[in-house]
Amino acid sequence: MKITPLDIQHKVLDTQWRGYHKTQVDQFLEEIAESVEELTRENLVLKEKLSAKDDELAQLKRGESTLTSTLISTQSFVDQLKRGAQRDADLVVKEAELKAEEILSQSRAELVEMRRTISGLRQQRALVLDRLRSTLSSFHRLVEVEEQPDPVLDSSYPEEEESQDLEGPQLNIEPASHREAG
Repeated sequence: MKITPLDIQHKVLDTQWRGYHKTQVDQFLEEIAESVEELTRENLVLKEKLSAKDDELAQLKRGESTLTSTLISTQSFVDQLKRGAQRDADLVVKEAELKAEEILSQSRAELVEMRRTISGLRQQRALVLDRLRSTLSSFHRLVEVEEQPDPVLDSSYPEEEESQDLEGPQLNIEPASHREAG
């Protein structure tokens, strides 16, 4: 059974012969009633505060739960972004390596082709030099032939010599000489 401050104030005690002093007991009961009333008020205030704190705690727990799930999903998202960025970076590196390998392969092929071209040009140069030497040799022999006096022309036909001078010098060049020169 719960005793309220009013129960204490309205409580009437029986008196007996040699009992307690009535005014002191009444005064003491009144103090107890005030004290219980004050404690009851404090208890109600504390219960209200406790209820408010319980509500606040529940709200904070919900917020914490939301934050925790948000952090977990954010961490998962960040991890996915990192994996995606790593994949992209790996792909870019692989593409760059392939491109570099392709450029290197093309450069090697161009180098081989340039070496072939240079070799061909050297062969052509050697061939041109040989032809030039042959042509110069043919011209040199032709000059030597032309510089030698022709014994038939000098001794037997003095009149023809004069007629050839009128016509101009005649060169006797063989067709084979022209082929060698060309």
